[in-house]
Amino acid sequence: MDAAIFLDRDGVIIENRDQYVRCWEDVAFIPAAVDALCSIRDTPLRIVLVTNQSAVGRGLITLEAALEINRRVIDYIQVMGGRIDGTWMCPHAPEANCSCRKPKPGLLLQAASAMNLDLSRSFMVGDALSDLQAGWAAGVREAILVRTGRGNHQSQLPQVAELPPFHTFDNLAEALVHICSQVSCT
Repeated sequence: MDAAIFLDRDGVIIENRDQYVRCWEDVAFIPAAVDALCSIRDTPLRIVLVTNQSAVGRGLITLEAALEINRRVIDYIQVMGGRIDGTWMCPHAPEANCSCRKPKPGLLLQAASAMNLDLSRSFMVGDALSDLQAGWAAGVREAILVRTGRGNHQSQLPQVAELPPFHTFDNLAEALVHICSQVSCT
């Protein structure tokens, strides 16, 4: 079984948008994130995108549009020299109470089953406490918060005191350096 690095999309790889990422024109890559993904291209760890996209469930964009945005994000990362090995998306609105919307672990569990991943050796990187909670619920080795996107604000929330300890880094590049210090990325 392979270990993985699970990554949230908005706020980790691309910029968050107040009114959601609804079309390709709304996509703005975080430059350090793309460079960081390129730097670990040859890692034996699988790189998996797990993203809540409630704009679909809220009727703001179609499922097809959300899937197309994800496909183009992955294509761009590949053209730049990085890689994403798999993508799992929750298209539901929060009130749907589905099992795949983070902070629930459904996306990670689906990916682990489909890709034969060892969650206990894997990492979750996100910009929201819900990303970390999904990782912990799935049984990952470590959940990491990045300050890009909503991360800086999320790291100051009162509920942080109630959560297990976690590392916080300025961006994905720093988080990946930390992960690679824990496991062999080459």
